[in-house]
Amino acid sequence: MATEAGDPERSVELLWGEKPPPVRGPKPALTLDGVVAAAVEVADEEGLAALSMRRVAEKLGFTTMSLYRYVPGKAELLDLMQDAAAAEIVLPAADVDWRTGLTFSARQDWELYQRHPWMVQVTSTRSVPGPHYMAELEARLRVLEGTGLSGRETMAVANLVSQYVEGAARRVAEAQAAERTTGVSMEQWWGSRVSLWGHLTEDRYPTLARVWMAGGYDGMADDFEFGLRRVLDGIEVLIAGRDETPVRDETSGGCVTCGKPVEKSATGRPKEYCSRACQQRAYRARQAGR
Repeated sequence: MATEAGDPERSVELLWGEKPPPVRGPKPALTLDGVVAAAVEVADEEGLAALSMRRVAEKLGFTTMSLYRYVPGKAELLDLMQDAAAAEIVLPAADVDWRTGLTFSARQDWELYQRHPWMVQVTSTRSVPGPHYMAELEARLRVLEGTGLSGRETMAVANLVSQYVEGAARRVAEAQAAERTTGVSMEQWWGSRVSLWGHLTEDRYPTLARVWMAGGYDGMADDFEFGLRRVLDGIEVLIAGRDETPVRDETSGGCVTCGKPVEKSATGRPKEYCSRACQQRAYRARQAGR
C-alpha cells in the first residue's frame, strides 16, 4: 500500500486552486496536466512500484528537476493521479431510485479499477480528495436522499459500497499482479498444492467437504455482481426499516427514538433523547439487535 509522505496543503492547492489563464504565445512544452497524464500512463503500463518522478520525466523527455516546477513530489502526484482517473467516472442520473443509482455508481468504480489497478494500492485514508472524486461522492449521496436514512447512515452506506468495490478490485489486482510476476495462474498455483489437499480430509472438515462436493469452490458466474447485490440487499433492509421507525434528523436535534424535539442542553454533548423512556427503548433495541 503506497503511503508516501507529502504536503497535503500543497495537494489541496494543486487540486482545488485556480488554474492560470492561458497566455498568448507558444504552448508550453510541459504542463501539470501533462505530467499527471504521463504518470497515470506509467502506473497503468508498469505498475505503481515503477512510478517515480524520474520515470515520469523520462517518459516526457524532460529532466527530473523540471517536473518539480509543477508538482513537489510523488505523494502529491498520487493525489493528482487519483482525481484525474476519477474524471473518467460517469455519474448516475439525478432522477433514478437509490438502488439503481448505487448499482450504476459501483459498476463505474469497478470498471475504473480494472482500467487503473494501481489505484487500489494507494491508501485512501489520508489521500486528499479532488473535485472529481467529490463530484462522485455528491452523486452517490444524492441518490440516497429521500430514503429516510440519517446523515450518519447515509454516509456509512455510501462508504460501505465504496469499500466493497475497492476490496473486490484489490483482490483481483493482487491475483493479476502475482500471475504477471510468477507466470503462474491462480488455477495452476492452487492445483499444485497437492500436499495441502491431503490434510483437508472429510473426517476432519466434514462441512467443508460437503460444500466442496456441492460446487462451493466453483465460484459464481460473476462474483462482483453477486456480492454487490447482497450489499444492496442489506441496505434495502435498513431503508425498509425507516419506513416504520421515525429517524432523528441529526441537524434538527430530534429524539433518536421518536423524532420529537429535544431540549437543547446549555453545555456539553447535545441530548439525543426526549425522555428517559425513549433512551431505554433505544437501549433495548440495540440489545435485541446483537
